[in-house]
Amino acid sequence: MTFISYLKDGISLGSIYAIIALGYTMVYGIAKMLNFAHGDVIMVGAFVILTAVTKAGLSPLLSILLAVVLCTVLGVVIEAVAYRPLRKASSNLAVLITAIGVSYLLQNLALLIFGADAKSFVTVIDVPTLVLFDGQLTIKGITIVTIAACIIIMCALTFFVNKTKPGRAMQAVSEDRDAAQLMGVNVNSTISLTFAIGSGLAAIAGLLLCSAYPTLTPYTGAMPGIKAFVAAVFGGIGSIPGAMIGGILLGVIEIFGKAYISSQVADAIVFAVLIVVLLVKPTGLFGRNIQEKV
Repeated sequence: MTFISYLKDGISLGSIYAIIALGYTMVYGIAKMLNFAHGDVIMVGAFVILTAVTKAGLSPLLSILLAVVLCTVLGVVIEAVAYRPLRKASSNLAVLITAIGVSYLLQNLALLIFGADAKSFVTVIDVPTLVLFDGQLTIKGITIVTIAACIIIMCALTFFVNKTKPGRAMQAVSEDRDAAQLMGVNVNSTISLTFAIGSGLAAIAGLLLCSAYPTLTPYTGAMPGIKAFVAAVFGGIGSIPGAMIGGILLGVIEIFGKAYISSQVADAIVFAVLIVVLLVKPTGLFGRNIQEKV
């Protein structure tokens, strides 16, 4: 039963990584940009919820909606101000450095506004605990909500990308940006929509992360953001199902590493597994090779 308990914790943590990784994989798959500030948008969303509940006295539902809206706007602003001018840069290094700069900017703004002290996150999701096998297995309400949210978001995104007009526009921009523009697709709006969706998901991920691990600092989103990027690469960056599977596998590996090997080297094990996977299959588990004409 201990094994099942660890597996449950791993799937829960992996579901959080998967939701964050969906933002990474959408932005890279469509805009071909690595948005390393994505993890800090998670932190912003969590601080918005905490402030709205404790300072403004809003209900949990309104606080969550406010966080999603503000993070969505923040994502669009970041894309328009920081990334759009560099879209035709000769090197991807310029975008990468800008993303790191935006990440540090958000962290330091949070330090100035909220301070460096760790904040205790409020209880926003109140779902009863599920007790199975005469009390031998306990599943917290937040675990159930996290796994369900991950599955629903993945299914909704898959439907959106494959069955709606904006989703097909995203696929067209991902395949050939110039050809899509010639066919009447508004490339700027499509990429902005991608950043908006990714940032909205980051707010939800921030809620779930801080509900499961209720400590909030300006650096809360940094390591989960990096691990979610690893999950996106692990599953095949650009693949929505790949991001989900990669995130869940990463969470399970991390929890089992902490439980059966050592909590001190659990992160190292995660990155070592990534290296092995990329050596065997460089495109990730669900990635595909794309041939470019030169």
